Amino acid sequence: MVGMRVLIVGGGGREHALAMGLSNSPSVESLHSAPGNAGTALLGTNHEVGSSDIEGLVSLAREKGVDLVVVGPEAPLVLGLADILRENGIPCFGPHSEGAKLEGSKLHAKNVMFDLGIPTGRFRVIEDPNEISSTVDSFSPPWVVKRNVLAGGKGVTVTSDRKVAEDAISHAIGVDGMVLLEEHLEGEEASVLVVMDETSFVCLPPSQDHKRAFDGDEGPNTGGMGAYAPAPVVTPSVMRRVVDEVVGPMHHHLRNQENPYRGCLYVGLMVDDDGAPSVIEFNVRFGDPETQVTIPLIDSDLGELLLAAAEGSLGSIEPLFSRMSAATVVLASNGYPESPITGGVISGSETSIEEGEICGIVHYAGTDLREGELVSSGGRVLAATGIAPSLREASSTAYEIIGGIHLEGSHYRSDIGHRALER
Repeated sequence: MVGMRVLIVGGGGREHALAMGLSNSPSVESLHSAPGNAGTALLGTNHEVGSSDIEGLVSLAREKGVDLVVVGPEAPLVLGLADILRENGIPCFGPHSEGAKLEGSKLHAKNVMFDLGIPTGRFRVIEDPNEISSTVDSFSPPWVVKRNVLAGGKGVTVTSDRKVAEDAISHAIGVDGMVLLEEHLEGEEASVLVVMDETSFVCLPPSQDHKRAFDGDEGPNTGGMGAYAPAPVVTPSVMRRVVDEVVGPMHHHLRNQENPYRGCLYVGLMVDDDGAPSVIEFNVRFGDPETQVTIPLIDSDLGELLLAAAEGSLGSIEPLFSRMSAATVVLASNGYPESPITGGVISGSETSIEEGEICGIVHYAGTDLREGELVSSGGRVLAATGIAPSLREASSTAYEIIGGIHLEGSHYRSDIGHRALER
């Protein structure tokens, strides 16, 4: 299809990255974002409809006569946005509510993995506060505590401090009624974003996220402070195992459901020293900030790829990928992740780099325009992204850009990509 009108749901850096990719797609004529941010406003039209306003989003899609809805965050998928859009004859890139349970319920995801024999860590469900101590005793530190709800990427506590673990368990039981305690998997983390429908699946270049707030992987967990792709820990042999042991079985399972899965399956992995992958988690959408480093590496028409998956015809196309590397560095507000301070004026973000094969861009996230000034409106404000023939060049480009951006009290990590660069 050419002349497509596309609605992007969400307002973070992931959505700006999708908008940039779609704006470069020959098949796409116009873009709409709800609610969008300062970056998506430069590429199309923003609409003041919240990403969890299901009725408002469906009405907007119908009003604008869009040909495709691309859903960024997980919450509207869990709430059934894709189901209702498809009932209205509107193609949606994003799974139905049953498929979205893979992220909406960690327990459901674990049960699916165990049923299919997909490698993952053992776990226990705790519902009774009196069982906390004995259950903690049955696992070796560090302990991995996971809430069984959507928590914006911040529902996991990994700690070697027993009191911190027990407090996290107690808190989760108090607010959610239950919690998962999981085995800690050793190795190096990686992510593989998989576009899939009932006809086929396509693995995008593997990436690695940096969850901890500070250098050296110290500090609290965040939604992600940076990422790079491709991640060298996912060698060709590791990728074959990921496809054979994880993606293939999941695709076979999901394609045979009454309502087949159409969208992105995010596979969060731990790769051990022997190259054996195990699944840490599944998400049901593109990751953030992984999207910022994978979308620029897709050489073919992004709109065509997403529409094919939304319509169940992915098997009819063969996307092309770049041999370049990409790195993105997140600029976070003062106080992030605990209590981010918003409303600060941002300067220098208009910078871009284009030198031969090297490209540097800014992906906007928690940003807004107020009286002509760019201001912060969220915890993760923006990300500087470099694309270059090597990861070292991509990283240097990202840091060159972010070094020229000013937001009072903001912070960013200075070691994004360190595992790959130290190899």
